[in-house]
Amino acid sequence: MNPATTEFVRQRFTEYYRKAMLVSPSSLEQREWGFVLFNPGAAEMRMRRHIAFTDRAELFDYIKNLVPSHIYYSSAYYEKPDAPTMGEKGWCGADLIFDLDADHIVKGPYDQMLARVKTETEKLLAMLTGELGVDPKQIELVFSGGRGYHVHIKDLAFRGWGSAERRELVDYICGIGLDPSVLLTGPVSSPGWPARFREALIEYLNWLGSQSEEEAMMYLTALDGVGKESAAGLLKKRTEMIAGLSGQVDPTILKDRVIKAVVHETEGEFRKRLNYRAALADEPVTTDTKRLIRMPTSLHGGSGMRVQPLEVRDLHEFDPLVDAVVFSTREVKVDSRFPLAMPMLGSTYQIQKGISTVPEAVAVFLCCRGIAEIA
Repeated sequence: MNPATTEFVRQRFTEYYRKAMLVSPSSLEQREWGFVLFNPGAAEMRMRRHIAFTDRAELFDYIKNLVPSHIYYSSAYYEKPDAPTMGEKGWCGADLIFDLDADHIVKGPYDQMLARVKTETEKLLAMLTGELGVDPKQIELVFSGGRGYHVHIKDLAFRGWGSAERRELVDYICGIGLDPSVLLTGPVSSPGWPARFREALIEYLNWLGSQSEEEAMMYLTALDGVGKESAAGLLKKRTEMIAGLSGQVDPTILKDRVIKAVVHETEGEFRKRLNYRAALADEPVTTDTKRLIRMPTSLHGGSGMRVQPLEVRDLHEFDPLVDAVVFSTREVKVDSRFPLAMPMLGSTYQIQKGISTVPEAVAVFLCCRGIAEIA
């Protein structure tokens, strides 16, 4: 941002923080805080951290006076959260956090990325509550203000978990390290990953059947260790295998050289179908027991949108491009670096390269994203 654009955005943030009803996390006095300031022309983001507050009034006054572009607090609880080094802080535990960021899942127009990451979040919540027994009352759901969602698990049972235990949990969520020999045995009614694995394999075998014989053979023989004879044999048994996967699975299915090659693929058509059944959370966030996470009700300095707390039941109807937008529709002139279509506030704004007049909320978003400057 140039200085004029930085001042415009900072003034809008100042107005928001002057009027907003902010919320603070539980056990505020045990949290470390970090702030990124508005710094016109800076090449990189620098954080002011190792800060602690004794109560909400002190925190909120600090925010209103500082007017930062980003506000973070630690998922961890510390004896001395303002100690200058991590070793001196005295770790007492940490909330379990899942971060779903569209940038790690799919590329495309912003509204489409937001729609896809909502789907991933719904899958995650279903796994947590339906398969892993997490009490929905212990879940805090937050739109990040940018490209995704944060899921906070406040249950004390998880607070003392280290990185290894958190890694096992996020691996389950993401479908990492699945053992086909375990998932393809037992009754067909087995819930969770056994059911998802079989569904993905059935879908894959149906996809093979939709290809021409030449295309299917070409695909199968490209797999490691699969020749023409083995590939042809699988295609002949394809319908029989689908029937078996829908009922009591033949325990010898993994002795088939082609099936074994398929289910151990790290990429490709089967893996794509399996990954779609996972919830693609950002693994390093969950395993990090000292993570800084965005403060709900703060503003995201990369979008100007609100970091919006949500009830889990409201996620399906939530539209971040309406419900997390806090600025007005008054007209503002911006100078855009390139043309784009920007959906926001229930409309799509066609913005040309150069100077355009747009609603203030759109102007703040474009400036925060580095797409435009104030004209």
